[in-house]
Amino acid sequence: MFSYPKKIDSLKLTTLLAAVGMLGFTAAPAAAADDCIARGDLDQLYCDMDGDLVADAPPADQLVDPDTLVFAYTPVEDPAVYADIWEPFLEHLEKVTGKDVHFFAVQSNSAEVEAMRSGRLHVAGFSTGPTPFAVNLAGAVPFALMGGDDGRFGYTLQLYTRVDSGINELADLKGKRVAHTSPTSNSGNLAPRALLPGQGVVPEQDYEVVYSGSHDQSILGVVAGDYDAAPVASEVVERMAQRDLYDPKEVKIIYESKRFPTTSFNYAYNLKPELVEKIKEAFFTFDMKGTALGEEFKGVSKFIPITYQNDWAVIREIQAANGVKYTPDNLK
Repeated sequence: MFSYPKKIDSLKLTTLLAAVGMLGFTAAPAAAADDCIARGDLDQLYCDMDGDLVADAPPADQLVDPDTLVFAYTPVEDPAVYADIWEPFLEHLEKVTGKDVHFFAVQSNSAEVEAMRSGRLHVAGFSTGPTPFAVNLAGAVPFALMGGDDGRFGYTLQLYTRVDSGINELADLKGKRVAHTSPTSNSGNLAPRALLPGQGVVPEQDYEVVYSGSHDQSILGVVAGDYDAAPVASEVVERMAQRDLYDPKEVKIIYESKRFPTTSFNYAYNLKPELVEKIKEAFFTFDMKGTALGEEFKGVSKFIPITYQNDWAVIREIQAANGVKYTPDNLK
């Protein structure tokens, strides 16, 4: 089988997306489910007759079986590094599915959701908070995430400050400048807004919220003294520390939440069932041990099966508490 390059550089991808009208939210390829009587929060393009909160597969004549699968991983602090890290898995995905596979290095959550909605992205990892947007706006179907041999998975919200900041507990945040990551981020924005009031601190009322743009920018801003504190995802700062991007001795944690599900892995709702089964097989038979992927994500060794209905319930509750509506404008 001829093997295409697995990485699409951002300039070429931008040109491609512009050519097919993907730089703004567009209608999905399939016809709207006008006769649907049950869709919940799903966009009008999708239907949910079985009540599992994800889009039902469309009629057989609307199913797709692309020659090339496009795979994307959630926006990260260093996309070029992650393209190489995912290489062993993408080769495994090619072998199991018999398809060529391209890696799409996404620049934003919005661009990633738009790509799947437009039918140009087939398999993707979506961050915790944006996952419900992908499900409801793009027909994404979460089926796996990274876990350990014991089946455990997840991450926590950790609220960091400098060791010399004079901030020792949440009450000390009052009147301070705190970096949240982005509006749709779970641990970086929505969870703090839902959980911290119960601890006696209300974001924007008790402290000033400044959006940094990403978890890495938040923690680096704390280290540099640009922000007094920042809520971030534990898994992100752990990976940054492993790559010596900051010195953990310069910061401390003053609050940590219970565990949340981490990045969800999804297939597009309109893929042929036979292809979906091959994609699942590739994920669930891939052994991360000894690979760059396994080295990057410490504490995990394999992909484990999950469902959006059960495993994202806590995230939906947090988003509901924040009044989140699954619309393109709210995603951006």
